[in-house]
Amino acid sequence: MHQATIYYQAEGYITSTQNLMGRQAAGEGFLRAAAKSEASRLLCHTDNPAAAQHFSEQLLHHGFEGQTGWVPIDRPNGLIDDGCLYLPGPNLIDSAWRRTPIGERAYSLCGITHTTASHLSMSSITGLLTAPVRSWDALICTSTAVRDTVRVLLESQAEYLRNRLGATRFDLPQFPVIPLGVHADDYVFSETERAASRQSLGVNEDEVVFLFVGRLSFHAKAHPQQMFTALERAAKGRKIRLMQCGWFPNTPIEAAFVDAARMLCPSITMQYVEGRDPIARRQAWAAANIFISLSDNIQETFGLTPLEAMAAGIPVIVSDWDGYKNTVRDQVDGFRIPTLTPSATLGTDLAQRYECGIDSYDVYCGYTSQLTALDPVQLEAACERLIGDAALRKQMGASGQLRARQLFDWSVIYHRYQTLWGELAERRRADPDLPKPVQPVFRPDRPDPFAAFAGYPTTRLSNDHRVTFLDHAIDLEKRRQLALNTFAHTKLIQPNEADCAAIITFLKKEGTQTVGEITNLFPVPQRPAITRGLVWLAKMEAVRITPPVSVN
Repeated sequence: MHQATIYYQAEGYITSTQNLMGRQAAGEGFLRAAAKSEASRLLCHTDNPAAAQHFSEQLLHHGFEGQTGWVPIDRPNGLIDDGCLYLPGPNLIDSAWRRTPIGERAYSLCGITHTTASHLSMSSITGLLTAPVRSWDALICTSTAVRDTVRVLLESQAEYLRNRLGATRFDLPQFPVIPLGVHADDYVFSETERAASRQSLGVNEDEVVFLFVGRLSFHAKAHPQQMFTALERAAKGRKIRLMQCGWFPNTPIEAAFVDAARMLCPSITMQYVEGRDPIARRQAWAAANIFISLSDNIQETFGLTPLEAMAAGIPVIVSDWDGYKNTVRDQVDGFRIPTLTPSATLGTDLAQRYECGIDSYDVYCGYTSQLTALDPVQLEAACERLIGDAALRKQMGASGQLRARQLFDWSVIYHRYQTLWGELAERRRADPDLPKPVQPVFRPDRPDPFAAFAGYPTTRLSNDHRVTFLDHAIDLEKRRQLALNTFAHTKLIQPNEADCAAIITFLKKEGTQTVGEITNLFPVPQRPAITRGLVWLAKMEAVRITPPVSVN
């Protein structure tokens, strides 16, 4: 099988860090897979001997028995031996320019997407149109939703270059969709270990444990409000424990989680487990009955934890979002809950604020999260079904476990990488030097988030979507004042109290109405903000938004 030289900076391949990120977990998983492959030699491409030594030590730690070597970053000729350089991120540009003096056919480049929402990531993608990359290079997209985002960025940049420079011919790398992997054997638990873990974590025998794993950040990872409210409604007097295995970035965010849980799900036993401690994390996986991850954030592109849950034989409840769409089969491995965002053009101001530096990357992601809603009825129903049906939990857990082993184990995924590297080598040998024209757009690497990430949600709001007032009593203003939500600029994201009251009064009087019928109540200049605000009201669960009625 073909092999690639690995671009190596230790930070991207280790998980023993205080600020653990998904890309680091993915990097460590990849390195373990390389160590377990049949390669007799693995080379790294890095800038100093200490990093090369660390690379060798990490491979030895992961069980590699072959030879290791170092190709210095200022001597890329050494990359010709393997014929491919693997980069643990999306930036092919610098490496492509370093390759140019040697010859564009000297070796291939293979990068991978992680987040695509930051300016740096977007620019590294749009820059491919003017960089010396070729058809024998590749940027792996970890999900179809990510590849959709890459397409939006490239089409926008190409259109700009056509209008500005008259450019009509572009040569692009390949964009294969290959998911991240999981080392499935890490998530095998005996019944004895499961029982011991539950006892160690203080879980009673009759409790049903829901588990979330990951960073605990409402603006940069997953907003927990709808998870809290769904569990509270689904519990119906049964003993439910929500175990959140992760870490808080700071004390105010921790307080926001605790305060929200106290208000929104008082009957649920809340437990926080240190997710950076591998022993505690393993105990959490072993103790869980149901995994839940309702990602609503554009910084997410794939999502490893549902795969880990499936490997552990645990049924999953996830949002129908980004890479979760490709990994979790709805009604088979668990449930995917429909998501809703505003349509394109309703987020241009958010992109501009981020571009101008008014908002940080975290705030930008947090604002779009505030305008992403899950269907509360389907979410509650999924929770209730799995709480009450142990046989269904077992059936879905077994289905997911088999799927994780057959399709997503790192041994399978790494083999797909090797197959890709072989295909790139054949392209490098055989593809003619005939750059193919690409249909080209404008201000490409700072797009409206609801255009760039249109592939993430189940549905995007239209004037024909139907809005229904939800009868269960909520105090909208109390929810507005939760620290989970006050970070969002009220005039920017949230409809004001008067507009909310007007919408709710109208729905109470007239019953279910379309988005267009509601926005017609307001002056024309105000309608885009009201349209967007309806999604926020859905996130707060004051209303439910459902697809248009089909006409046969």
